[in-house]
Amino acid sequence: MLVGWCTGIARVGLRVTRGRRWRCFGLLRSVGCVWACLLEINRWRRHRQGSLLVGYQELCRELSGAGPGTFGELDSVAARSVLRRYSDAWFAAAKRRNGGDQNTRYPRRRRGLMPVRWYHGTFTLAGRRLRLPTGAGCWPLWVRLDRAISYPVEQVRSVTLLSVGGRLAVEVTAEVPVVTYPAGLGPQACRVAGVDPGIIDPYAVAGPDRRGLLVSGRAIRAEHYQHLRETRYRNRAVAARAPKPGQRGSRRWKQYRRRRHQVEHRHRRRVRQAQHEAARTVVDWAVAHWVGTLTIGDPRTVLEKPAGRRHNLRLRQWQIGRAINVLRDKAELAGITVHLVGERGTSSTCPTCAQRIPKPRGRALSCPRCQSTGHRDLVAAAIIGARTPGGAIITSGSVPLPEVITHRRAGRHLPGAGQSRRDPRRRPLAAALGPVGQPWPAPPPTVLGSRSTATKRRGSTTPTPEGKGQWTRH
Repeated sequence: MLVGWCTGIARVGLRVTRGRRWRCFGLLRSVGCVWACLLEINRWRRHRQGSLLVGYQELCRELSGAGPGTFGELDSVAARSVLRRYSDAWFAAAKRRNGGDQNTRYPRRRRGLMPVRWYHGTFTLAGRRLRLPTGAGCWPLWVRLDRAISYPVEQVRSVTLLSVGGRLAVEVTAEVPVVTYPAGLGPQACRVAGVDPGIIDPYAVAGPDRRGLLVSGRAIRAEHYQHLRETRYRNRAVAARAPKPGQRGSRRWKQYRRRRHQVEHRHRRRVRQAQHEAARTVVDWAVAHWVGTLTIGDPRTVLEKPAGRRHNLRLRQWQIGRAINVLRDKAELAGITVHLVGERGTSSTCPTCAQRIPKPRGRALSCPRCQSTGHRDLVAAAIIGARTPGGAIITSGSVPLPEVITHRRAGRHLPGAGQSRRDPRRRPLAAALGPVGQPWPAPPPTVLGSRSTATKRRGSTTPTPEGKGQWTRH
């Protein structure tokens, strides 16, 4: 029995020849030209104090009046996808400004390479080959995917061509059915688990039967730290040969910027993959324990205050909105209901006496009044689970804390995450030790007038004089 459908998105790289590569980039530049034309048209209308073109129907009529061949090989379907994106962005900004957020700006910024989307029925997908539609009178554009798509062809609803760090890729959107389970063996809605998202631990889960899950994200934090450190050193090394403001850069400088963009996008792909692994771990754990409802704490309500330069950087690297959306998508695909609740005071409230606790230095939380202790994130997850809409009323001392905790790690693919892997951005051992080199063990104490028991240095053939000890390097 089918309960519903969800949206699945997969990103696949392309393997194209040089000629087809330039044709794909030409399509992306044509999309940027369409976006720039929309901005120019509305700019002229503002100067003339006329009405703006923001509705999708009005924009389509303006596009049809331009005629074929205006934007190179770009077909009308792809151009309309740009119009749809502009219209949605404008109305979303207007809605937020009418709601009181005056910092929201309308889409008025030019873009060079913009993604272009084709919908179901306009493209052809045959195995690992994809045919992208082009304008009238142009040769068809066939591209080859790096790997096969994990979704059936009949479920694919749209494909999007985009450029990520100078690399061409295709995002495939498919309609995926929600997983169904046999009667009595699937997640039960009455079994609730609270989820506390964090920076050090991406997800801390407090489930029923006093069971908990901790997903460690120290490898993700190390990846952020190493990338920031590498970027700082690279900028310091090339600061002398950087072009002056208003001066055109050389070919060498363009190669450096291209390489820097590749490294930046590689870092983002690594972090994104680690976030998906962490969310998949939580969903698999919930399915294994028949959890049918996940109550996720939303900290975006308490992150509006400025907290300093360093902590603001941590919050930007956290990407809490992406983490919540990834977990929600995977949970809905597994047939689990998701609720978002505020998490104000969850990490500083005692679950036993409901009194406020000073912020601890480490991960252990201890109440000075009732002497109850527990992991800080798991305590917050348990209190978040107690705030499930429609649940039982929780009184003081009735919040159960996990006793059996499962520990998992996120980002095992990151450099240096395993014991046998070393991050190439870290300094080697010889350089980290400085000019002294590898330390030698100190020789054992010797008795005056006796022979030293220390081993001889390799390659030494000189015998030790009688009555003198042998010194070794230490």
